[in-house]
Amino acid sequence: MSSTKARAALRASARISVELLLVLVMTGVALWLLGRMWSVVWPLIVGLFVTTLTWPLARFLRRRGWRPALAASAVTVLFLLVAVGIVALIAVPVASQSGDLTDGVVAGIEKVREWAAGPPLNIADDQIADASDAAIARLQDSAGSLVTAFATGVSTVINGVVTAVLALFLMFFFLKDGPRFLPWLTRQLPGRLATDVPIVAARSWDTLGAFVRSQAVVGLLDAVLIGIGLWILGVPLVLPLAVLTFVSAFIPIVGALFAGFVAVLIALVSNGLTDALLVLAIIVVVQQLEGNVFQPMIQSRGLGLHAAVILLAVTLGGSLAGIVGSLLAVPVAAMIAVFWNYLREQLSDPPQEPETDESHSGAPVPL
Repeated sequence: MSSTKARAALRASARISVELLLVLVMTGVALWLLGRMWSVVWPLIVGLFVTTLTWPLARFLRRRGWRPALAASAVTVLFLLVAVGIVALIAVPVASQSGDLTDGVVAGIEKVREWAAGPPLNIADDQIADASDAAIARLQDSAGSLVTAFATGVSTVINGVVTAVLALFLMFFFLKDGPRFLPWLTRQLPGRLATDVPIVAARSWDTLGAFVRSQAVVGLLDAVLIGIGLWILGVPLVLPLAVLTFVSAFIPIVGALFAGFVAVLIALVSNGLTDALLVLAIIVVVQQLEGNVFQPMIQSRGLGLHAAVILLAVTLGGSLAGIVGSLLAVPVAAMIAVFWNYLREQLSDPPQEPETDESHSGAPVPL
């Protein structure tokens, strides 16, 4: 009897292993196809993210009697104005103080040179000159690599502009025709899928909106806390740096590093090394609070995921697909959770009707 059970267990394990292997193969094929179509998929994802931010306003206008095309056009134009305003809020103060910043950079380099010439390094000017000549020679030897890197950078900028334009057009069409999507999808699908897929899609949309809103809240907290620290230390360009911190919160890892680098550099050239180190300490503390406290707590409430799941998802996404993987890890994990919860609801046994008591005139007996 025991041998029969063992053989049955082995057969069941083999069948499950084969099924899991098929699932993994199909997942790999799907990811490969996704990578081949990434030039179309990425603008679609960005358009969906932006739409979740602007849809509440478009919905408000539509409920006030605005036609869908007019409401979508107004929200799109307003979004463009806000984006241009954010860029101007960062660029104009920086441009107005560019002369002082340039002088500060030159003075900072001179201070570093004087410090290197003194104890304990005691680096002479001729040694610095030799190091500069060696660096220049190395750059000249790698001129081809620099040209390639420059071409890659230009291509990246062009792709970014194309992605932004496509995402903007997609946002307009999503705002205009978004409410028609689920009814259209219901008509296209057969049988049970006509009910299940629209429900999962609607829940996924709500989840994506919760993710974007929570990310905006986290970015606002970062901007406020870092801005207060810069203001207390007397660092110039506090408002542009705070705005840059908020915007960069939507770009994981690189965004925080870039915003922090700019803040530390400005503090260094304007206030000196001590304040620059204090700014660096403030940024490190705020980033640690964001990554380990604010973001998991806020996103876990809005997405229905445990904070540990969010941390693991971001780590796994970053290891698999870099920055993009870190950005998409949390919403993908939340959508998987939506699908799993719906599947569990459908597979679970229906709730039993509570027994009735005739002495209560047919009313259900409270449990």
